[in-house]
Amino acid sequence: GGAGGVIGTDAVAKAEPDGYTISITSAGALAISKSLQEKLPYDTLKDLKPVTLVAKVPELLVVANNVPAKSMTELLALAKAKPGQLNFASTGPGSMPHLAGELFKSAAGIDIVHVPYKGAAPAVNDIVGEQVQMVFLDIPVLLPQVQAGKVRPIAIGSRERASSLPNVPTTGEVGLPQIQAENWYGLVAPAATPQAVIDKLHKVTVEALRSAEVKDKLAPQGAILVGNTPAEFTAYIQSEIDKWGKV
Repeated sequence: GGAGGVIGTDAVAKAEPDGYTISITSAGALAISKSLQEKLPYDTLKDLKPVTLVAKVPELLVVANNVPAKSMTELLALAKAKPGQLNFASTGPGSMPHLAGELFKSAAGIDIVHVPYKGAAPAVNDIVGEQVQMVFLDIPVLLPQVQAGKVRPIAIGSRERASSLPNVPTTGEVGLPQIQAENWYGLVAPAATPQAVIDKLHKVTVEALRSAEVKDKLAPQGAILVGNTPAEFTAYIQSEIDKWGKV
């Protein structure tokens, strides 16, 4: 852990390419950090070999219970009536929740203030404690708080509704289709790992993702399981580098 996954990902990039040191790492370390860090200690697509995209987890926008808005329309009206007075939490500068909030600001034309935290736990504590007004976070992180009525869901930053929150609209449904914010997790290995090893890792990972046991565990938490090819995952990483670089 540390530096948004960069420390662990760098350890894998520099590990022996024997297939025994691998990583499931996130959008932050593989795509976002490239635009944010002056000297990233590895080149994502040169020093690492993508194996497969494991899962996508849409970002869920929630507000604290003391915020009067109960819908996106009401939230936008409130933000426009009070420019610079509402704030949004994140798990740290340059994290997916931070960039989702920045994308929200630009797409909606609102002025809200970023409040970075050191990880999801303190951010969740303060949104529940009504110290901050809103936050984008991975669905599994917020799901228990939504179900307990401790925060109010507004929208999900994906093209489809989540099975775990069927009554929460997508950003597209509430008039902001530009806000597509999905955290994602992929399996990577050192770049020089032999192709036969990559093939084997890919095969067993995809088999696991298609097993009922894994689906039954992860799908209710809001994870969309993928299991694509190394080439498809490589192209996806590049598209995400480009997308979040612009944000």
